[in-house]
Amino acid sequence: MTKTLKCISPVDGQVYAEREALSASDAQALAAGLRAAQPAWAERPLSERIALVEAGIAKLNEMKDLVVEELAWQMGRPTRYGGEFGGMNERAGYMASIAEEALAPMVVEQSDSFLRQIAREPVGVVFIIAPWNYPYMTVINSLVPALIAGNAVMLKHATQTMLVGERIAEAFHAAGVPQDVFQNVYLTHEVSEELMGAKAFDFVNFTGSVGGGRAVERALAGTFTGLGLELGGKDPGYVAADADLDAAVDGLMDGALFNAGQCCCGIERIYVHASLYDAFVEKAAAWASKLTLGNPFEPETTLGPMANKRFAEVVRGQIEDAITDGAKPLLDPSLFPADDGGAYLAPQILVDVNHEMRVMREESFGPVVGIMPVKDDEEAIAAMNDCDYGLTCSIWTADPARAEAMGKRLQTGTVFMNRCDYLDPALCWTGCKETGRGGSLSVLGYHALTRPKSYHLKKVTK
Repeated sequence: MTKTLKCISPVDGQVYAEREALSASDAQALAAGLRAAQPAWAERPLSERIALVEAGIAKLNEMKDLVVEELAWQMGRPTRYGGEFGGMNERAGYMASIAEEALAPMVVEQSDSFLRQIAREPVGVVFIIAPWNYPYMTVINSLVPALIAGNAVMLKHATQTMLVGERIAEAFHAAGVPQDVFQNVYLTHEVSEELMGAKAFDFVNFTGSVGGGRAVERALAGTFTGLGLELGGKDPGYVAADADLDAAVDGLMDGALFNAGQCCCGIERIYVHASLYDAFVEKAAAWASKLTLGNPFEPETTLGPMANKRFAEVVRGQIEDAITDGAKPLLDPSLFPADDGGAYLAPQILVDVNHEMRVMREESFGPVVGIMPVKDDEEAIAAMNDCDYGLTCSIWTADPARAEAMGKRLQTGTVFMNRCDYLDPALCWTGCKETGRGGSLSVLGYHALTRPKSYHLKKVTK
């Protein structure tokens, strides 16, 4: 029986889009078609693949107005922010610019007697399972290097942002990327798992929940398929005694509440040196109080609804439990009359929190942050590491040596100093602990989507 996938808009609770999911047999046929077409794509000159992918990004930019409107309907981001085109273009442009270097053979010896080198070959067919929170940028992380490296790609987007995959495929196909090497699909979890278990893919990149990551690992068990996982996060920020207080407040509060807190590397815990704690808390509350929760199409709205009512319910539960256990909320709910008990959720800052509370231990992925005082760097390190996740951490200090020394002891994928909630495409995007494994972007992102082949060529001499 065919299953219909539906996107329920957080803006008004109505069905915004719906699509029929592919049957297992149709999905298997598409995957087989990708595998058959991939070698010819890989044989094309690298410069040609780069040009076609860049043209696809250009075509996508031509759809900006439509894309921004659709994003607001699908996941609630205010239109005033213009979608994800800045970050998307930065990442795509950088990955295209380093492709020749990243994919070039590593020559060990080139002499009259030997050619010894390690070449990079595409893995084959890449399956991208994309999330809804930054649905364009997260796809670009893998799609651009996968296609440039010579792979074929199947893209399955989250149902919440189901139109995103269509737009990307439309743009890339219009630019000349062959349909038989890049397919956007609608799949149920069951069919996705069946394809993975049947070795339809050579690499799977999944961004989503820890539970989803475990399901992907189970589906791939015994197939020896390559896997990249970016899962949960509970990213901390630390404000050291020598920090620029205003800059720290502005950076960390934006990192905690932008996109309604629905950021993979959003700030969910803040630790402040005791000497700055009272001032930081006061300024943070004032900063957040100026946000405007409302319809994402209204120009004054700075905070839209969460992507789904059930996501907001999780955050409300964390906040209520924390307050019951002694936490103090700093933001007056009356400042945010648009909070409807559903997807529209008022932001909140909590103090008097501790690590026994869910809001400081479990991923929130919403507009709430807890703030705790610490006596020194040692206590801050212990608090930041007291977590099941490890994606990024943010240290606010005037001393780079302090940030570097602390960074060596922090269990995290990325160490930021005086910034947060950002992906530098020149650096590997990676995590540790339950945040996942593998890495995207940078030269290492190309290495993840290719396999090494060694050549040891002895030349015959007479």
